[in-house]
Parts: sequence; C-alpha cells; structure tokens
Amino acid sequence: MTEQQAHRFERGTDGPKVILVGVDGSDSSMRAAAYAGGLARRQNALLAVVYVQPVMPAGAALGAPVAEVTDEIAQTLVAEIREATERVKGIFDVRWEFHTFRGDPYGGLTKAADDLKADAVVVGASEQAGHRIVGSVAVRLVKAGRWPVTVVP
Repeated sequence: MTEQQAHRFERGTDGPKVILVGVDGSDSSMRAAAYAGGLARRQNALLAVVYVQPVMPAGAALGAPVAEVTDEIAQTLVAEIREATERVKGIFDVRWEFHTFRGDPYGGLTKAADDLKADAVVVGASEQAGHRIVGSVAVRLVKAGRWPVTVVP
C-alpha cells in the first residue's frame, strides 16, 4: 500500500455529521444557534439544538413550579427556531432537531453531545460576570477536550 492510499479518505465521511448548539434564550445563545445553523447548512450536517432544563434541589424552589417554567422556556425556544427556519425556507435549508436534557448546563450539554454523537459543539459566550472567576460552561467544554468547541460572542 502506498502512502497516498493510506491517507485517502472516503467520500461522505469527511466533515461533521452532527453539530450541537446549546441554547437558553440568551442573546449569545441565539447568536450561537444562528452561527451553528450556518455551519450545519454548509456542511450538510444535522443541527442538534439543545436546551438544558435546570434541576433545582428539592425544597429550593419553595413550591415554585420549576418544571412548568422550564417546559415553557423550551416551548418558546422551539417556536423561535421554527419561526427562524420558516423565514429562510427555500433559501437556506437546514436539517435540525430540538432536544431537552435536564441538569446543570455543563453536565447536560456533555450528556447531549455524547448521546447525540456530536462532532462539534457551539455555545454562546457567558453573559454572567461571575463566570470570569469560576469558569464558564464554554471553558469547561473546551477543557473536556472531547469535541471541537466554538464559542460565539
């Protein structure tokens, strides 16, 4: 076998097949979704849009219907994404799926990326000042070193 044959790649197997984007309704996460949508379109990859529903410790919510609120956020995000895809239908077509996972943002996105066999992860930059000290979800995903991670400002 020659060196050229050993380094040959197969048609259809180069490039990402699944691009995962984490959304939470923030401006930076919606910019990340738009960026990831463009990547998915150009790569003919599936765009996996993931919302991680926060889980509050028992009693911390003090009776607040947390599950109902996070379900409402998920439904609003799906509606916004559907509206955006309808606006560009026929111009830009992107295959996409919406998934919800429960947990903390880092744990939920990590589980989602593993379960969905993501080839790349896109997230928005943290808009919280405390993350400069503790470390943002994006930084933790990069440090995990399991997927290419793009952070969108």
